[in-house]
Parts: sequence; C-alpha cells; structure tokens
Amino acid sequence: MSKNIVVAIDGYSSCGKSTLAKALAKKLHFIYVDSGAMYRAVTLYFLRNDTDLNNHDLIIDALQHIDLNFHSRDYQSHILLNGEEVSEEIRQMPVSENVSRISAIKEVRQAMVKQQQKMGKSKNMVMDGRDIGTVVFPHAQVKLFMTADPKIRAERRYKELIAKGEEVSLEEIFENLAHRDYQDTTREESPLTRAEDAIILDNTNLTEEEQLKFAIGKIEPFVVSHN
Repeated sequence: MSKNIVVAIDGYSSCGKSTLAKALAKKLHFIYVDSGAMYRAVTLYFLRNDTDLNNHDLIIDALQHIDLNFHSRDYQSHILLNGEEVSEEIRQMPVSENVSRISAIKEVRQAMVKQQQKMGKSKNMVMDGRDIGTVVFPHAQVKLFMTADPKIRAERRYKELIAKGEEVSLEEIFENLAHRDYQDTTREESPLTRAEDAIILDNTNLTEEEQLKFAIGKIEPFVVSHN
C-alpha cells in the first residue's frame, strides 16, 4: 500500500458506532480505535480524583498523569488507564453523565486528538467518535456519519445496560442521551457536526448486518485501489 487507510465514523451517542467500527475492523483486518473510550477513561480519572473542572491548572496537571493504552482481543478494544483495565467501568452511568462535559474541555480534546492522530499515522484504521472526520482526520479516505431515531437509540442503550445488570430506567437513558446530544452539538471545542464529505448512515431500521454491508460497499473501492 502507498498510504494507510483511515475510516472515520462520527455520530450521536448510542447509534452503534462502536459496533460498526469493530465489525469493519474485523472484516477488513484494520486496527480499531475507540476514541470515545479515551474520553471516558479521562472522565473516570477526573471523577476518581475529584478534579476541579473550573481550575485550569489542575486539569493540565491531571492530564500529565493519565496514560492510556489499548489492547485487542478478538477485535474487541480494551482500554487501560494507567495500566488498569477499565473497559467496563467507563460504561457505567457516573461516567456517562459526565463524559460530554469533560470532553468539551479544550485541553482534554487537544491531548486526546494528539494521541489519536499519532495512532493513525502508521496503520490501516477504523476510529469512531464525535469529531474524527472533522478534526482528528479531516483527510480520511472514508467518512461515515451515523444517526438514528432518539427513541430507538435510548431503547438500544437501555437493553445494553439492563443486560449488564445495571438498574436504570428507559426515561433516565432517554434524558441522558438528549442531554449529551445537546452538549456534543453545542460545545465550543470541536462540536459534533457532519463533515461535508461524510456519508450519512441512518440505522434506525437497519440490522447490524445491513449497516455493515452498506459501509463495506463504501470502503471497498479504497481498499482495492490501495492494493
């Protein structure tokens, strides 16, 4: 290959970005990087250490003490926070309720974007998040923007959390997603927007197999041209 391929997947919370990204990585033998997990891990660190989000110096100092690494098993991405496996803990409600606010902090985004861009320099990669196609990899060969009906998104997230044994209500999940959508789209630093050249993938009425087929159809021409 003359140049590595980057597939950038952006979209709203609980649209199945990670599910699609993992499936694509497995199908194409690409590396999968869950950028959302990085922001969630930072959020977890801030919560554990009671970091004052109004204190610029404390935020900068905290970021200096955060070391994030990924390891993969069966194309599943697992994240390590300072050497500790936190893949399950970062998906719990305390993190979900704070991640958008912390992700909006300029210094946090700058630190994560720097790490993400470094990852994309040497590998064929699928990365999902909120600003991958607009900020992190504006020149990615393939950009997808995922969306779905808010009620469907809430139901999917509710079933996922209930299956893990968490005690949550559907109303609570719906309100959390609505709040996160507002924060993600209105924040000053790298808001969630669709890149002009991103392909919209509305999976409200699609199965996981159908959305994978759709995405593969958009990516394969670039894979063929790079072989």
